[in-house]
Amino acid sequence: MADRLSETFGALADPTRRAILARLTSGEASVTELASPFAMSMPAISKHLKVLERAGLIARGREAQWRPCRLQAGPLHDVAGWVEHYRRFWEQSFDRLDDYLRELKKKDSKDKEKKHVRKQRKG
Repeated sequence: MADRLSETFGALADPTRRAILARLTSGEASVTELASPFAMSMPAISKHLKVLERAGLIARGREAQWRPCRLQAGPLHDVAGWVEHYRRFWEQSFDRLDDYLRELKKKDSKDKEKKHVRKQRKG
């Protein structure tokens, strides 16, 4: 799983590849369609597609002369599971911080109340 995650994260590290995946969420597309928003050569786009294909994030078919690419979301599910573990960690950390801040606020209120009572006794 770790190697697969590394490959997936490596593929997702590039903004062009993330944009290609985002485009494929709306359905199959040809290499030409995928290349159109980018100011790069077709060989450069092909390299990006090969990285995505090696990571298992896309599949390329062949229909006559059209070679459609389609999203394969399985590896993204693995990434989501991995990230979920850390999301829970951060939620628990924020909950502890929230509890701590509430305690500080209570203590601050009690301190202010004590000062107010002392002032009234003096005055």
